[in-house]
Parts: sequence; C-alpha cells; structure tokens
Amino acid sequence: MSEPNSAGDKGGLSFKRLLPLLILAAGLVAFFALGGQRYLSFEVLSENRVALTDYVAANAVLATLIYLGAYIVVVAFSLPGGAVMTLLGGFLFGTWLGGFWVVIGATIGATILFIAAKTALGDVLRRKAGPWVRNMEAGFQENALSYLLVLRLVPLFPFFVVNLVPAFLGVPLRTYVIGTFFGIMPGTFVYASVGNGLGAVFDAGGTPDLGIIFEPEILGPIIGLAVLALIPVVYKRLKARKQTAG
Repeated sequence: MSEPNSAGDKGGLSFKRLLPLLILAAGLVAFFALGGQRYLSFEVLSENRVALTDYVAANAVLATLIYLGAYIVVVAFSLPGGAVMTLLGGFLFGTWLGGFWVVIGATIGATILFIAAKTALGDVLRRKAGPWVRNMEAGFQENALSYLLVLRLVPLFPFFVVNLVPAFLGVPLRTYVIGTFFGIMPGTFVYASVGNGLGAVFDAGGTPDLGIIFEPEILGPIIGLAVLALIPVVYKRLKARKQTAG
C-alpha cells in the first residue's frame, strides 16, 4: 500500500522539498531578530579595524576560513551586508587575495541558494508557468551562460535576485557556477580595491564610496565585457536567420 499523498508529492510542494528554503528563510528571520544587521556596518568595522587586522596577522589561515564561512552564510541566507563583507575582504587581505576570497565565498553561497530554490520550487513554478515564461525559459537555457554573465556583470539587479531567477528557469548547475564565478569578478575586485583603502578613509572620518562602480571609467569596461558575453547569442540568431532565409 502506498503512502498517502506520495503521488502528489512528486515534484510538488512537499515539506521535504521546501525544507532547504525554509531553513534559509528561518536564518534570515533569526538574523534580524537577533539584531545581526548592527554588526554588518561600516561603523562597527571602523571601531574594530585594529583588532581585526591584528587577528588576521596572527591567525592568517583561521581568519581566512572564518571570513569565507561568514561570506558564504551572508550570501546563502541573502543577508544584508554583502557590500560591507566585500570591502572587509579587501581591507583584511588586500585587493587581489581579498577579492579572490570574495569570489569563492560568493559563488559557494549563491550556489547553495540556487540549489535550495531549484529543489524546492523550480519544477513546480515551471509546470505552472504560462507559455511566455516557457518561451523565456527556452531562450534563457539556450544561451544560459551568456545571459548569466550579463546579469552578473552589469549591476542592475540585486545579487540575491540573480541568484534565484536562473534556478526557476532551469539553468544547469555547472553553467550557473561558471557564470557566477567569472561574472562577479570585475565588480568584486573594484570593491575589494576600495576596501583595501578603507584605513585611509576611516582616518579621514569618511565613508567608502559604494557608487564607484557606476563611474564611467569603471562601468564602461564592465559593460564592454557584457557586450562580449552577448556575441554568441547574436551570432546564433544571425545564423538562424540566414538558414531560414536560405
């Protein structure tokens, strides 16, 4: 005799399928309930910068592991403070090493959220979606890496939104990881370089300029990379038109 609702649970919204997202949602609620947002701020960083740099100097490996773990949690649980954590990486480890740890931590955290969303809701949403969503899904899947690189490169959408949308559009895990890893690199190293100079900013009594990414000399090359990422898409469409015309 089969278990009740076993057929309905296949691909449905069963508790088991929803559990990963419920855990992430509970973590987000707990973060605000415990006042965690107070600690992910430039004020706290400024007040504790000497203690932080001293700890990293004395415990480089352990400090790196703690930082990576914290960054993964921030991204996976979609906690506010990603910008602070990125600048902190540059401040503690330097532009290049700090930026590298940010890319690693952000990619792992985003992948955890992607898997949770895809497992819990991906199949259900695709089945219930209308024809226009299915058409968009087909187009996205055909050029998933190019589109994902553009979404990661151009800072138009919140990071957590770009983490979730590919899961609902059926993007393969491997493509998601590659697109995320390389797509976030330019912006990450820009902010890590800002973080590397935080000491001077704090000494002057100022705050870091998070809008630096929109400066023409920085945004221009990033948009250029996004345009390059779209070349395969344009090529496929032109080739398809020629074949149709022929």
